[in-house]
Amino acid sequence: MIQPVILSGGSGTRLWPLSREQMPKQFLRLTSSQSLLQQTLGRLAGLTDRAPIVMGHHRHRFLMAEQLREIDQAATLVLEPEGRNTAPAIACAALLARQSGDDPLLLVLPADHAIGDIKAFQHSVSQAVPLANDGYLVTFGVVPTQPETGYGYIACGSPLEGGNRIAAFIEKPDAMRAAALLESGGYLWNSGMFLLRASTYLDQLQKLQPAMLSACDDAVTQARGDLDFLRLDEEAFRRCPSDSIDYAVMEHCDCAAVVPLAAQWSDIGSFDALWATGDVDAAGNATKGDTWLDDTQDSLVLAEHRFVATLGVQNLIVVETSDSVLVAHRDQAQQVKQLVSALSQAGRSEPCSAPQVQRPWGSFQSMDGGERYQVKHITVKPGGRLSLQRHHHRAEHWIVVSGTARVTLEERSFLVSENQSTYIPIGALHRLENTGKIPLELIEVQSGSYLGEDDIERLDDVYARDSHE
Repeated sequence: MIQPVILSGGSGTRLWPLSREQMPKQFLRLTSSQSLLQQTLGRLAGLTDRAPIVMGHHRHRFLMAEQLREIDQAATLVLEPEGRNTAPAIACAALLARQSGDDPLLLVLPADHAIGDIKAFQHSVSQAVPLANDGYLVTFGVVPTQPETGYGYIACGSPLEGGNRIAAFIEKPDAMRAAALLESGGYLWNSGMFLLRASTYLDQLQKLQPAMLSACDDAVTQARGDLDFLRLDEEAFRRCPSDSIDYAVMEHCDCAAVVPLAAQWSDIGSFDALWATGDVDAAGNATKGDTWLDDTQDSLVLAEHRFVATLGVQNLIVVETSDSVLVAHRDQAQQVKQLVSALSQAGRSEPCSAPQVQRPWGSFQSMDGGERYQVKHITVKPGGRLSLQRHHHRAEHWIVVSGTARVTLEERSFLVSENQSTYIPIGALHRLENTGKIPLELIEVQSGSYLGEDDIERLDDVYARDSHE
């Protein structure tokens, strides 16, 4: 019996400006029309009938729910108050899986990986089942195809049926050592995917990380339901030490095993990795969006909102979004994380805020702004209903582009149709709803002394959000 556990708490900072704190890479549609999270869930078909446990940060809860709704996927959505790395997340999932009295095998998958050969992936999982049933904590080691400095490595030890004991974990090597590991054989890339018996993992935690297990146990025992989500107890979970499963357990236990995986895997951990998964042309270029490449070789050029042209360049990463442009040499792809850290320390908003902000009722995107005004494009999905709210520092003009809006303004309720508009004065109680069957599209023009998203006083909200959400 396999219980899928999807880890959806990653930040993906090496893919900035595509990936942001508000919209990390697992929710992006990077390699297909589906997001990486949706693709991860899709490759479970045929492996198990059990609904997955999806572990994620509370601020992404509506993103997770909406993306699961899009593919009609049932799941237990577990919200972490803040990131504590993989070992505690898996512990909480194991404790939840055991609440019904079962002791399933947990198939632990990060939500932000790409796998090209699903049959090969499922074959490796089947190979790992007997080892996990025998009490091994099994990880999947990707058969290397090149000397890679962006991944950790696993040294294979004595052979087992279908795999090997793990002799050692090796940190991300430099280029020279990566080439030597590839040439010597017996080394696999560390994928961060696992198959393990829930009770076996919890027993190892009790022996190796008792404080972590205790905090996770309290967080699960005191968890509370919130709409369609399960919120781990905030105080208990924050007592939990932050550590990866590799450091906390796998490197110290005597039951760690690895099964090889050759399934066109990538963790999409950098733009160089994204380039490698794309359709590369004869000049070595991968592109997306409205682009024109002239005398350009071995480059990744992504255009989201504007036409992007290159001339006489090679080995570049060019990424354009509505609010940011990144230009970097491909050999610096792993350093984007340091750039994002520097931008955050400088107080820039771009590492956090996404151009398109998702809300449980739909989304909005800033189009223009100045000292006392801001223009937004707002989309309200059918059935979407904003909170009953007021603003203390701004007025709003709404112009409906398509669909029909039901507007509540103080004591009145009325419809605003395509090419019509309405005005919301400062301090007026109001609500916007889409009671139709097609998305409601409107332009909002804000004016006032303060235009921050926290200038919202909510009096009623079906989504039970804080004022800043």
